[in-house]
Amino acid sequence: MNTLDSKLDLSFERIVDVPKELIWKAWTTPEHLMPWFCPAPWSVVACEIDLRPGGRFYTVMQSPEGKQFPGDGCYLEVVENQKLTWTNALLQDFRPIAGVAQPVQTVDFKFTASIALQSHGTGTRYTATVRHADEAGCKQHADMGFHEGWNIALDQLIVYSRKM
Repeated sequence: MNTLDSKLDLSFERIVDVPKELIWKAWTTPEHLMPWFCPAPWSVVACEIDLRPGGRFYTVMQSPEGKQFPGDGCYLEVVENQKLTWTNALLQDFRPIAGVAQPVQTVDFKFTASIALQSHGTGTRYTATVRHADEAGCKQHADMGFHEGWNIALDQLIVYSRKM
């Protein structure tokens, strides 16, 4: 088990009344990720998922004012119905992001994120962890509302899962 560093990592865990297979589907299928992935009234207007280690995880979030924020990254770990790990520090096929040549990102800090899913009765123990490259990035992510935003997105996923 990996140890969290309170200066570099953000995490939360919840028990949700959704089977892990539905959560997995919502996280790994573009048409199922787009409706819930960011807190309303924000929306996801584009998504590309190449679900394999080295595969691309790309989203474009749109603000209520219409401003778009692309996020490009690479999957590191894909364990069906159990764990999904990705980073914005690498592009597809583990290509490192070069300083000036990097694409526009939603955020300017580097992170590695994981979603872990464990069966819990008829539901799931859902653990989200985001590891940051430095304290400034972790603080920026916390100040952006990591806990509130990711919990709202999870609430939206739960509601959306009832329609799947």
